[in-house]
Amino acid sequence: MTQLAFPDEVQVVNIGLPMFADAVRSQGRPVQHVDWRIPAGGDRTAVRALSRLYGDSAAAIDEANTEVVRRLNEGVPQLVAVSTVREAVPGVEGRTILHSGPTLPYAEHCDPLRRSMRAAVVAEGWASDVEQADGLLERGDVVLDAANHHDTVVPMASAIGPSQPVLVVENREGGTRAYSSINQGPGEVPWFGRDTDAAIERLRFLAEIAGPAVSQILGATGQLDVLAIAAQGITMGDDLHMRTQAATNLLTRTWLPHIATLSDAVRAPFAAFLSANHLFFLNMAMAAAKSLQLWAEQVQGSSIVTTMSRNGTTFGIKLAGSPTWHITGAPPVGEAMYYSGHGPETSARDIGDSAVLELSGMGGPAAGGSAAVAAFLGGTMADAAAATNGFRAICAGTSSRFTLPPMGFAGTPLGVDVRKVVELGITPKVTTGILHATDGSGQVGAGVATAPIECFTAALIELDATLAKD
Repeated sequence: MTQLAFPDEVQVVNIGLPMFADAVRSQGRPVQHVDWRIPAGGDRTAVRALSRLYGDSAAAIDEANTEVVRRLNEGVPQLVAVSTVREAVPGVEGRTILHSGPTLPYAEHCDPLRRSMRAAVVAEGWASDVEQADGLLERGDVVLDAANHHDTVVPMASAIGPSQPVLVVENREGGTRAYSSINQGPGEVPWFGRDTDAAIERLRFLAEIAGPAVSQILGATGQLDVLAIAAQGITMGDDLHMRTQAATNLLTRTWLPHIATLSDAVRAPFAAFLSANHLFFLNMAMAAAKSLQLWAEQVQGSSIVTTMSRNGTTFGIKLAGSPTWHITGAPPVGEAMYYSGHGPETSARDIGDSAVLELSGMGGPAAGGSAAVAAFLGGTMADAAAATNGFRAICAGTSSRFTLPPMGFAGTPLGVDVRKVVELGITPKVTTGILHATDGSGQVGAGVATAPIECFTAALIELDATLAKD
């Protein structure tokens, strides 16, 4: 009878649940863990769709995705002008307010966004105070529409009327133009869900001082390569979403000689506003990203997400080549740092169009280069790198424009692929601010919102159905 000999050394490959790998590792033995999970969480409808989209449809999708990534990577958005919503933004007529996120009836919007809408109505002169503005909005006497429906993106709880200034960003390679409001800055401001007299006055300041100032500066400097500054900012520690300090400082230095030539009535107040607004560059980056997404969304048959937006109540995405919104509930903002006296129980849900940045290689994909963002992700640069690598797992390409020095100058992930999102169950993480849910006190912290999987699954199934018809 042959006697079995047990090996003296054991090396383990563990597939699936990490707890088994941890148990082997705790006994001092080598183990290689393979992070495998059931595709699409076992959702049979999604698995069947994935089988086709990675099977017979894969070659056509991959070709379309390559073109989408090329457009996102190679477009050169230029800030060419400052105008107003009324004069520049397509499709805006009469008493119309553009807001962040998908559309909803006024009463269904979250408290911070309703406050911003009221402030916008008063600033337009359509109401004498916020109570009267509330009545107009409740009755439907003011049209509400998603900024995204008009090639426009606005951050947080922004709501803007026809008189508000907009940044006009042109992507000449793609023949697209996109728009964003001028960033309102800190303090009592509507984009933080405030409708105080000071918040309304900030909108008037933007229309009367900041907009004309930026317009005059651009008249002297000529067009501005927005993402060239953004790329420098990322190498200096910005993620271009939660932190835009380096890019704002670079922009201020570029504009400084021309700020000095502004008229006496404009120079001092605009300089004071700009020096106190470390997020000034945010809206420029958003408009630049939107101009690229508008070009990318012209590609048919792609599985790349080209719209991702939230209004504090709902969260919606659209795929390239498709006009259909896929909408679910807005998620809470987690991994958060709060101001004293605040926490999850007082916080509004995720809000704003600024997730357009995550779709363009900025924000979460650039977290691995930002020590400031690392503080919200566990506190170490390894945690920040993990956030970037989470995007890398679900993206179709890599940016040659945005590089991360702490990660060996690797390019940021680019082009969120809905197939990978649903297959792996990994959704985009969006770095963002947090607003008070109900009392109008404004920003109460910042953190990271994890996008809900449901809208990605719906988009995947729609893509599969569309390609099956073709």
